[in-house]
Amino acid sequence: MNEEMPLTGRLVLVVDDDFYLAEDTRDTLEKVGATVVGPYSQADEALASLEAAPPNCAVLDLNLGSGPDFDVARALKALEIPVVLVTGYDRNMMPADLADTPCLQKPVSRADLVNTVRLLLE
Repeated sequence: MNEEMPLTGRLVLVVDDDFYLAEDTRDTLEKVGATVVGPYSQADEALASLEAAPPNCAVLDLNLGSGPDFDVARALKALEIPVVLVTGYDRNMMPADLADTPCLQKPVSRADLVNTVRLLLE
């Protein structure tokens, strides 16, 4: 894997309802070679995008405006698409079926985001 562009050739789904955080995530991932699907701010849009081109992995905010929602994470897991959750919620509130899902606490550094996605794809 190219050290400077470790996500080259990888398709990464981004789901976050905060425009600025979503754009920052997109920008960060594209600068290291990823092709970003989205960002999407609604679960139904994100799920619909899976039909066109399933991503290699996803970066997912748990709160899309109405509290924690685990549907997208569960759908991605069912499709065996690796997910990293990016959230302000405490890790302890994660349901048991998602307990093994990598989780980054907001605010997330660019380096932590890239390293976590890179590790998911190895």
